[in-house]
Amino acid sequence: MPILQCSNLSKTYASGETAVHALRGITVSFEQGEFCAVRGPSGSGKSTLLHILGGLEYPTSGKVYYQGEDLFAYNDNQLSILRRRRFGFVFQAYNLVQELTAYENILLPVLLDKRKPDEKYISMLIELLGIGDRLHHLPSALSGGQQQRVAIARALANRPSILFADEPTGNLDGKTGREVLSLLKYVSKEMGVTLILVTHDLNIAEQAERILTLEDGRISYDSCTQGV
Repeated sequence: MPILQCSNLSKTYASGETAVHALRGITVSFEQGEFCAVRGPSGSGKSTLLHILGGLEYPTSGKVYYQGEDLFAYNDNQLSILRRRRFGFVFQAYNLVQELTAYENILLPVLLDKRKPDEKYISMLIELLGIGDRLHHLPSALSGGQQQRVAIARALANRPSILFADEPTGNLDGKTGREVLSLLKYVSKEMGVTLILVTHDLNIAEQAERILTLEDGRISYDSCTQGV
């Protein structure tokens, strides 16, 4: 059974007297440990799809299933707990809490869940991401690459089964972006985490095991079914 799947997913935003159809009947599934890149032009629905798959937005119609369970059958509190425990999110803008140190940001999902951090696991993440000497710095004292590494560590702190990444290298220079992408690929492979990464960059998408291309809210290409 796929770890995540959606069926006939649609999303329409009202904009004055007009309606914007961000997604139009998308059906797709993802396997445990898979690295899938979702690409397409601006406005194709990439981020909307990611947000709905991750339970951050509700669809206008259609279903999303996580391990066979209807994601949107949960109430808001149950959905929040599921996101915190089973999903990790990495965004282009990092979204770190500016008043917290790097280390406090990393621990935030665990503490919000009122659980004791697994110090050995957290230390492993910090070493893997190469941020051990920046733990007591506020985000404002970190470079973009360091902030994104902290954001990745935070996203992985609760041992999620799925990592959603929305243009995670978009604010980084080429070299730093490649380093961050390599780290994401590594944790997906070594930790068995399903990685769903949105990008407009074909060079980044080609690093994935699978590429989905969206155009006008529909899947126009899936390398799983059409061959790379």
